[in-house]
Amino acid sequence: MAKNPSKSPRSLPASLAWLKDPSIQKVKVAVADIDGVLRGKYLRKEKFLAAVEDGFGFCNVVFGWDSSDACYDNAAYTGWHTGYPDAQVRVDLDTARRVPWENKIPFFLGDFEDAQGGPLAVDPRNLLKKILDQAAQAGYRAKVGMEFEWFNFKETPQSLALKDHHKPEPLTPGMFGYSLLRASLNQPFFSALMDELPAFGIPLEGLHTETGPGVFEAAILYSDALEAADRGLLFKTAAKEIGYRFGILPSFMAKWNSALPGCSGHCHQSLWDLGGKTNLFYDPDDPNKMSDFFKSYLAGQLLCLPEILPMFAPTVNSYKRLVDGYWAPTKPVWGMDNRTTAFRVIASGPKATRLEARVPGSDVNPYLSLAACVAAGLYGVRKNLRLPDPVVGSAYASEVPRLPRTLHEATEAMADSALARELFGADFVEHFVQTRRWEWRQFQDAVTDWELKRYLEII
Repeated sequence: MAKNPSKSPRSLPASLAWLKDPSIQKVKVAVADIDGVLRGKYLRKEKFLAAVEDGFGFCNVVFGWDSSDACYDNAAYTGWHTGYPDAQVRVDLDTARRVPWENKIPFFLGDFEDAQGGPLAVDPRNLLKKILDQAAQAGYRAKVGMEFEWFNFKETPQSLALKDHHKPEPLTPGMFGYSLLRASLNQPFFSALMDELPAFGIPLEGLHTETGPGVFEAAILYSDALEAADRGLLFKTAAKEIGYRFGILPSFMAKWNSALPGCSGHCHQSLWDLGGKTNLFYDPDDPNKMSDFFKSYLAGQLLCLPEILPMFAPTVNSYKRLVDGYWAPTKPVWGMDNRTTAFRVIASGPKATRLEARVPGSDVNPYLSLAACVAAGLYGVRKNLRLPDPVVGSAYASEVPRLPRTLHEATEAMADSALARELFGADFVEHFVQTRRWEWRQFQDAVTDWELKRYLEII
């Protein structure tokens, strides 16, 4: 395979001439693993500048282990059978940022290459770029805004480990959504998020408390889809780094307490012409202001969702959030401004008409959730799929079959799906399915608190 010309060695563009400042001695570089965990390292500036030309090596174990660094025993891409060699990473200069809470150190994201110099198929960021290239070839440009809910605790990594991760102390008590009082109680942390995240290239449209002890919600300003995914990935790590400074531990676990609502990672999406001037979802003459294009796009997401659900709900815990009556969808249905449905249509005029995917939780890998949204939507457009009627009222009462209830059920549906392979390629699907099977197996081998409470004394 020939090298991808867009990945060929290049020098710093004029816009990054500031990197030549002699006071800058080091640079942070990072990649995303299959779980959406940021993995990175520091490079001396001279090493980084050489990497701009030639790339740099990064151990491919980041696609051979789970979020706890336990090595898979079922993955073909890498493992003990390969010796875990380095893979080449190409710096994406368009991701340039400076970290305001770390003396403005330069920061860049990178993409993995395969042995032939092309995009590595199991790299989530590469997958999203492939899907967006397909959209561009068809004449479409995806714009996306991501939202995240997350709980905050008065803990450090050390204090939580000493508790064996039991009973973390929430930042504030009680259920108090949209509370100015709770925000003012932790005003330094709240202000740091509002001020420092935009300085890191993650502009926020809003930040408020949600319903639950110590839970916040942030809406990230919309952008082109790849930038939106970058912002989503970096947002979670940045919130944690800022929180550490205040003795606060943020968690993006989908549901940490069965008595409380879970945490969402909603995705607002629209497709535009390549010039970015016309929202292809909007039709002023339609009763719901939805174009035929939009209807087919949404129909594609409804059709594909049950077969690609692990890309929206990737962990064992994800499915504890997807329960009736807790503000999370359980049926693959849509509605007009209906927060009980998997897909919520927001008809807000020619600029803001969009689709909100409500299945993803805050534990999602943004690259995979956005790749799944756009790929499924484009499938619907290609096939000119017809959109079923919307749900009016509670989607929990709909007679449409429920989404899979467990990671195991969802993963096996994806493993059996020819549609998933058509959308994402066999190499990615085979690898991703094996990682989710591994995740389920780790859960099956664990002894949980529920089992101890239920069986230890009585049985």
